[in-house]
Amino acid sequence: MRQAGRYLPEYRELKAKHGFLKMVKTPELAAEVSLQPIRRFPIDATILFSDILVIPEALGQGYTFRDEGGIAMEYRLQTRTMIEALGPASAVPERLAYVGQALEILKRELDGKRALLGFGGSPWTLATYMVEGGSSEDFALVKALFYEDRATFDLLLGKLTESLIAYFKMQVAAGADAIQIFDSWGGIVAGPDYEAASLRWIRQIISAMPPGFPIIIYGKGTGPHLTDQAFTGARVLSVDWSNDLSVVRRNLPANVAVQGNLDPAILNTTPDIAARETRRILESMRGTTGHIFNLGHGILPQAKIPCVEALLDAVVTWK
Repeated sequence: MRQAGRYLPEYRELKAKHGFLKMVKTPELAAEVSLQPIRRFPIDATILFSDILVIPEALGQGYTFRDEGGIAMEYRLQTRTMIEALGPASAVPERLAYVGQALEILKRELDGKRALLGFGGSPWTLATYMVEGGSSEDFALVKALFYEDRATFDLLLGKLTESLIAYFKMQVAAGADAIQIFDSWGGIVAGPDYEAASLRWIRQIISAMPPGFPIIIYGKGTGPHLTDQAFTGARVLSVDWSNDLSVVRRNLPANVAVQGNLDPAILNTTPDIAARETRRILESMRGTTGHIFNLGHGILPQAKIPCVEALLDAVVTWK
């Protein structure tokens, strides 16, 4: 959940020197950024530093960051011919070899002392950027493709699914202990269409992974679909802060863990508030099993380090 990032001065220093994309594509730099948080904080897992948009880039559609904020793709997918022209899934592991190399460095550095998490975007979430041409406010173009030309939509999502399967298998081979799939824009799909637009593709990915390998699903705004997500084969559901986590826990099968779900904005306040709200979530989960404490979305650039420290102290000392 953006464990490494702009709230850390050492990250800002490295980014000012090298730039985001160079850090992502240079295994030694990606590993260094991934390790920065665990040098400061007593956290249980290291999350690979990368970006979900490395997949479109590996297929031939690069990305940049807009000066005013948000993502800009090099072009947007407008026709079936453009989708057919995307690179093959088989080329993804080679084109993203730098990700595997970063994971291998991290695996050696961690030496079994902490878990190592890989990740990627869901096919639907990646498709939104690729069809919209970047960040979007209304997602009108990708929704139009879904409703007006389902065959072409399925072609794109099928390509992305195959690419992600190859990518995640590479991450597993490189040493990832678990993989989190970010369905960050799953919540903008009309409820009855979530299965066809997103979840069916996530299910295909999970079924193609090694038996028993732990997959975490994070879907922002997908609270109504948590039960369906629980039956995809995922081992953990990461829950956004808009849900009451204790209610989610009671309503899900016991063999599926939950992760979450402190509002990241809490870390922009004071250490006392951060500790109080962390304990509130922990108390709400007392007597349950299968809870991984985490944020309900990515940590914000405005997060205060004393608040992060207070959160972690509250978790570590909670009894």
